[in-house]
Amino acid sequence: MSAAAKVLNTEPTELELQVAQSLIDLEANSPDLKADLRPLQFKSIKEIEVSGNKKAIVIFVPVPLLAGFHKVQIRLTRELEKKFPDRHVVFLAERRILAKPGRTSRQQQKRPRSRTLTSVHDKILDDLVFPTEIIGKRVRYLVGGNKIAKVLLDSKDSSNIDYKLDTCQAIYSKLTGKQVVFEIPSETL
Repeated sequence: MSAAAKVLNTEPTELELQVAQSLIDLEANSPDLKADLRPLQFKSIKEIEVSGNKKAIVIFVPVPLLAGFHKVQIRLTRELEKKFPDRHVVFLAERRILAKPGRTSRQQQKRPRSRTLTSVHDKILDDLVFPTEIIGKRVRYLVGGNKIAKVLLDSKDSSNIDYKLDTCQAIYSKLTGKQVVFEIPSETL
């Protein structure tokens, strides 16, 4: 299988081909992951500048294939971060936001709830912190009228995500234009 077959884009970039080749190599070298990795493909890859000179690789996958990526995401992220040092790897689903129908719109169908701006932004947040679960959200209103969302993460799976919380904040801010702060509360009973 060629590297271009893993990319659903018609003209893959150099980075997309490198990641696709890494997936093929991982599929060939680990027999336990072979069955899970074979059907997986991705749409595109975006490299996002994070604080300082760090970068993050955001891999956009089709929504139907997201469950397949979730099965092997922890190990796949670890292996890809070894192949691309000094970069964090994040998997997000390629979701579409449909405009709110106006008075003069000629749409006959109602807009699905999953295609609203709020729903898509919530799903992006869930995808960013995947191995961990979001246990709470708070919105803090600042004096200038700005809002900061404070997201509380579950502490039992925090070892998979705590090293890249700053990266997740920067990615969410670049993709949605909203400010977010992640926090892992300590368990004190």
